[in-house]
Amino acid sequence: MSFEYAMITLGFFAFCGGLIDAAVGGGGLVQVPALLHVLPNYSLATVFGTNKLAVFAGNIFSIFSYVKRIKIVWKLMLPTVISAFVFAFLGAFSVSLVPKALMEYVVFFVLVMMAIYTFAKKDLGRFHSNTPCGVKEIFLGIFFGGLIGFYDGVFGPGSGSLLLFTFVKYFGFDFLNASASAKLVNLGTFSAALLFFIPSGHVLWTIGGVVSVCNIAGSLTGAFLALRYGSGFIRIFFLLLLLFLIGRMGVSIFL
Repeated sequence: MSFEYAMITLGFFAFCGGLIDAAVGGGGLVQVPALLHVLPNYSLATVFGTNKLAVFAGNIFSIFSYVKRIKIVWKLMLPTVISAFVFAFLGAFSVSLVPKALMEYVVFFVLVMMAIYTFAKKDLGRFHSNTPCGVKEIFLGIFFGGLIGFYDGVFGPGSGSLLLFTFVKYFGFDFLNASASAKLVNLGTFSAALLFFIPSGHVLWTIGGVVSVCNIAGSLTGAFLALRYGSGFIRIFFLLLLLFLIGRMGVSIFL
């Protein structure tokens, strides 16, 4: 495969990954396989490190798009982001200690339950609840931030979608506010991952730069579509992504 063709291929999938990530999370399931295909001679750590660089860049730009239009509950988000950052870093160091096969089964079951629940609850996430943010909500944020952050550090696929569902189900956010909030938490998990991958030399900066630019373009497009069409659009997109995740993980686990 020529370098030019490889870059075009990566650019296309990075754009798609950024678009999906900005709207509902889960873009890594598009971008990582493309990187694995184009970079077969590199270690998984290098592929993951290069991917994290790109999604970190795209995430920052999508956050800027959201915060100008969405009222962020900072009292809840700051401790959640800090918790996610700390536990994602711990998760990265614990990769060898956690059996990934078990993690796949657990996440597959959780995704199926999320899809069933979201489909059954027709009004879930359509309206934003002005639930007061007290001590209970802050502790829940710290708990879920740490739990999903650790998962992102150990394994990763679908962490953005798990965050989105958590904000809708447990904090009464609509899908638009939940998507914006999930981006902030992911900023913490991606930062923690890069603190692990960069010092260990597992980032291809030239390729990562190209992928980052395309991911940013996709992220801006995804954020625009989410803001333009609102929670109803994100809900449908979210359900489609869950079906894709369930199908992909189901094939990996059972076939």
